Amino acid sequence: MAKNKIQFQKGLSLTAFLSQYGTEKQCREALFRMRWPRGFQCPKCGHPGYCEIRDRKVYQCYKCHAQTSLIQGTIFASTKLPLRLWLMGIYLVTQAKDGISSLNLARTVGISANTALRMKHKLQQVMKNRDDCKSLKGLLLIDDAYWGGKKRDGKRGRGATGKVPLVAA
Repeated sequence: MAKNKIQFQKGLSLTAFLSQYGTEKQCREALFRMRWPRGFQCPKCGHPGYCEIRDRKVYQCYKCHAQTSLIQGTIFASTKLPLRLWLMGIYLVTQAKDGISSLNLARTVGISANTALRMKHKLQQVMKNRDDCKSLKGLLLIDDAYWGGKKRDGKRGRGATGKVPLVAA
C-alpha cells in the first residue's frame, strides 16, 4: 500500500518554529515578506517607496503619503496580542492532528481562555474561507454516522430513532 503523502510530509518542529518566529522582530519581518513578497507597494497608489514610522508601527508611501499598517486588513488587525503569540497560536492549531482545545491553547500560549477562544475561532474562520473556494476532486471516501438524539430506552445501534443522519466527505 502506498504511503499517504500528507501524513509523511516534512513538518516544522517546535524548535525550528521558535528559531524562525521566536521574537516579535522576526514575526514582523516574516509577515512583511508574506504580505508584500515583491517588496512594499502602497495599497492606495501602488508606489513601492515608503518610510517606516516606528513609534506608530505604520508604513507611509512617499508618493501619496497614505499610511498603512502591517496588520491592517488581516486577522491580526484590531488586536493587542503580539504577533509572536498569534503565530504561536497558528502553529499550535495547525500542527495538532486532532485539534487543540481553546483551554489547552490558552495554557500553552500564555493567554486568557477567552482570548484563546477568539483566536481559535478567527483561525478556523480563515481556514474555512480558504477551503470554501476549493471543490473536492477525484475519488472521495464518504462515511456516515448518526448525530444527536435524546437518551432514552429504545433501539440501539445504526438505526436508532431520534437521531439525525450525518454524511462527511
